[in-house]
Order: sequence, then C-alpha cells, then structure tokens
Amino acid sequence: MIMSDSDWQPGANRERLQARANLLSKIRDFFAQRDVLEVETPVLFRACVPDPAIEPLLTQYHGPQPGTLYLQSSPELAMKRLLSAGSGAIYQISRVFRDGEAGRLHNPEFSLLEWYRPGFDHWQLMQEVDALLQVTLNTPPATYLSYIDAFLHYAKLHPLDTPLQQLQQRAEQWLTPVQAQSLDRDDCLNLILSHAIEQYLGVQAPLFLYDYPASQASLARKLPDRPELAARFELYMQGVELANGFFELNNAKEQAQRFKEELAQRKQRGLLQPVQDERFLAALEAGLPDCAGVALGLDRLLMLQTGAQHIDEVLSFSIQRV
Repeated sequence: MIMSDSDWQPGANRERLQARANLLSKIRDFFAQRDVLEVETPVLFRACVPDPAIEPLLTQYHGPQPGTLYLQSSPELAMKRLLSAGSGAIYQISRVFRDGEAGRLHNPEFSLLEWYRPGFDHWQLMQEVDALLQVTLNTPPATYLSYIDAFLHYAKLHPLDTPLQQLQQRAEQWLTPVQAQSLDRDDCLNLILSHAIEQYLGVQAPLFLYDYPASQASLARKLPDRPELAARFELYMQGVELANGFFELNNAKEQAQRFKEELAQRKQRGLLQPVQDERFLAALEAGLPDCAGVALGLDRLLMLQTGAQHIDEVLSFSIQRV
C-alpha cells in the first residue's frame, strides 16, 4: 500500500476530540443524576446475536477452553445477564464491531451507548432518550410516528398488507429486477425505508419511529393486541438513524425459538452460523425483570452535534486510517 506523508494523521481534529470528551462527560452526569449504574462487559464472547442483518467479526482463542470468540456487535446479551442477576438500572459505553460496515455513517468498530431500565416500557424509555438528547444536543422535544403511518405517508403503501410481489416491484427503483425478486418482505421494507422514508424523519426535531413488524424485532415483545407488531422503536435526527430500542422480551422459550428462526435465515443466506448463547437463555429462564433497553450510536450523535459529514471526521482513526 502506498501512503502519503499525511496518512498517519487522525480523522478527528482537536476540537472534535474535545467534543467527544464533553459528550461522554454529559452522558455520565445524566445517568449519575438518575441513579443508573455504569457497567462494563466483555468485548469477546463465545456467542453472539444471530440477527441476519448483522455479520459478526470473530477471532480464534488458543488458551484454556480454546475456540471461536466473537467481537460483540452489542453488549445486549451480557447486560441482560447482569439484569437477571439483580443489577438494577445499568448503562454502558462500549466499543462494538460489525463486519463489512464502512461508509459515511458506518465504521466496523464504533462507540455504542446502551442502557436498560427495569420497570420501564418502551414508551417511558423513549421519554428518557428524548431527555438525554435535550441535555447533550439541546434539541427540541421529540415527535412520534408509527412505522405503518410512515410507510402510508411517505411510501404510499401498507408495510404489512401490501403483497410481496408489489414490494419487490417497488424495490426495482433501486435494484435490478433479478436482485429485487430475491428479496423477502423484510428486505423490501428495509430498502424502502432507507431509500424513500428515512430522509424525511427527524428533520425539525428528533423523531421516534415505533411499533415495527414483529419479524424485525427478535429481542422485543410483541404487542398484546397486535402480535404482528413489536414494541420496538428507532430514533431519527435529520434523516439519520441514531438509536434502536425495545420493550424487552423475557420469555426464554420464545426467545430460543426466535433465535432458531434467525439461524435458519442465516443458513438459507449462506451466512456464518454462530452458536446459540445458552447462558443468556438460562439468564432469561432465571428471570429477566420487565425492562426496556436502547442502544444509541455515539459517533453518529457526535456527527450531528459537530456538523461532521463523514464518520471519519469524529473518529481518531477510522478503518481507512489503521
């Protein structure tokens, strides 16, 4: 590889490094005032979430009990084990990893703020996320829009009722017909959301998109009165997705079945088959308290705060600089 004289330099300048430090300080103050405990969990685990949309990074361990270790894409499973052991409300600022993700808003290694609130549902947690944004970014109060209404308004289709063939035809706006015909329903909906809807979300104020299809929320509870939907939300600002939250599923048998279905999807797509996290399922069986949790991307938050146009501008060394 040919390097120039400036290739050693960081992507973030001094001002943005300081902005990151200030942001982390405000976050810690916010949770300290609310009596939420900061915790740390391992980056390396013997299992990972089998979400087909996330490809893990892994390494081989050659010490005692050798084998494959996964760099965590989220501290979620470990944090829920802490919750099941009686930790109470907790948060974590962690480094997480996802293979193949690089671009204006993506880096394979990034910073994630994740927290869990026993006794909260997803609506109460959205209010707390909104409060955190007002403290850290001085944003106006957030607005709310259901997933179904967003599709009806911006894409002029119903995400649950529209036939798959019609969704695939819509996908041909961005893909070849052969590519579009290979997509399942959730693939089509994710494509339409990212290309036809997201740009309009959170333009004037933060926006919570809520009540996602249950097929897109394997770790969230289904709505009691509408089991085709799940208690999941995402937070958007200026068309950028910042956070993903759930009213957490705490039924071990149902969670094991959902993991089984996701592993089947991964196999069908020719993706890596991670082992099932039996310790996590045992923690659910022991008793995960009713709680809501959310993961918020700190690098994207910092981009919005500082006006950065590329994630490289808020990282000391992004993937192209290491």
